[in-house]
Amino acid sequence: MTNQVDAIRDSLCAGAAPAASDSAHAPVGSGPSFAPADARLLELCVALTAEHDREALLSRILDAAMDLAGCDAGTLYLLEDGALHFCRLFTRSQGVRQGGHDDPVELPPVPLEDAYLCGRCARRKERIRVDNVYADDRFDFSGTRRYDEMTGYRTCSMLVLPMENEKGRLIGVLQLINAMDGEGRTAAFDPALEPLLTALASQAAISLAAMQYTDQINTLLDSLVQAFSRAIDERSHYTANHTKTMAAIGDRFLDWLATARPEKAMAPEKRKAFRMAVLLHDAGKLAIPLQVMDKATRLADRLADIEERFRVMGLLDRLAQAQGLLPEADAGARAAEREQALERIRRADRAGFLPDDELAALAAIARRTFTDETGAVRPWLTPEEAQCLSIRKGTLTDGERASMQSHVAVTERILEQITFPEEYADVPAWASAHHEFLNGTGYTHRLSGPDIPREARLLTILDIFEALTAKDRPYKAPMPVEKALSVLEDMAAHGCLDPDLLALFRESRAWEGVL
Repeated sequence: MTNQVDAIRDSLCAGAAPAASDSAHAPVGSGPSFAPADARLLELCVALTAEHDREALLSRILDAAMDLAGCDAGTLYLLEDGALHFCRLFTRSQGVRQGGHDDPVELPPVPLEDAYLCGRCARRKERIRVDNVYADDRFDFSGTRRYDEMTGYRTCSMLVLPMENEKGRLIGVLQLINAMDGEGRTAAFDPALEPLLTALASQAAISLAAMQYTDQINTLLDSLVQAFSRAIDERSHYTANHTKTMAAIGDRFLDWLATARPEKAMAPEKRKAFRMAVLLHDAGKLAIPLQVMDKATRLADRLADIEERFRVMGLLDRLAQAQGLLPEADAGARAAEREQALERIRRADRAGFLPDDELAALAAIARRTFTDETGAVRPWLTPEEAQCLSIRKGTLTDGERASMQSHVAVTERILEQITFPEEYADVPAWASAHHEFLNGTGYTHRLSGPDIPREARLLTILDIFEALTAKDRPYKAPMPVEKALSVLEDMAAHGCLDPDLLALFRESRAWEGVL
């Protein structure tokens, strides 16, 4: 089997070349002068330029070259990792076509060596023409003859062309086999066609290079977005998986939608932009103080200051008692009162919700005072501490919440500074609308109804769902999925969220396997 594969490979690119002075393999550009390309060449070049699918482009390149040359067979090689890799094979008379995602050419790559016709063409960037491989003693065509014996094919003429882009960089090699005359007989390749075929090969290389550049730019953009997203998440230990989880659930939902509700599916180009919007929606959190982003309790590190203050109050009472200024019974009552107050403060610091009676008791504690060692009257709680303990639900004060909410405006300003390609032009608008509600009660622009794109509506659902069900938030326990969905449905009933989109999300169960 190995010998057969080698024979096929050798037959497609064989030929040990002599000195470069032979006129049959002149360097590209040394051929005769020619008139402007005919309409057929222009048509083919326009078609190559218009093609946006890489696999289709590769097939079209070979087909176009064979059509222009009027030949029976051809091979397209791409230069990768210092060797020529078989990309497309086509023999019209035998109905053989190989290459593409579903039918790769399983042949070993060709080294860039003069022993191989296409290898010499690539290494020296030469155009090589062979009129009859059975009558040409300049090259070793033993591999070609073995291939012909195995397949019954009769190889006669060859034309091998380097594919160079506008910068002279070799992209691949185009090998054409068995030119046909007007009566369908094998003939030599017409030298007058070589400049046209060279131009076509160059245009093909430019089209391929442009597509490669586009892929490279998209890859670069994707990698930068991934790195940026990771930097956002890793800045806060508690939200390290937020965008990653959102993106995973979003991908599963859109996959389900494409299969179960194809009429509602998101177009592929919009899917890429949507995923980027998910990854960048919290870009503004880079500007939010960590003590706000990571605030796990109402008081955060202020609790230690309160505990130290209460300890000092106890020491002052003991000193007053030692000086005979404070009766022992009174000192004991005051100590018990402070301990009871401190315990209430500690409970309130971590409580999920504070009812009215608890808020009133904390406000009373905040109004208490003591006299310090200098004789100054000081409160049991500072105004900032009292404000933190007045939070009914959550851990953020109004000021801290406003700071946290400002991340959306910062996201908008950051993303507006980036020049996104056309297919990603909606990313800033979608990402900065992930806290807008349909009834106009969201932020920061208080958009409503039709002003909020469907993609932004989905992003909002994903953001809230992940926040409710997240297991890594120190300020809240993870909410069971069904309860989280009920919260979202209640928000939809009050006009905040898109009820149709939410119903599809529930049906998809896209969170399974992610949470």
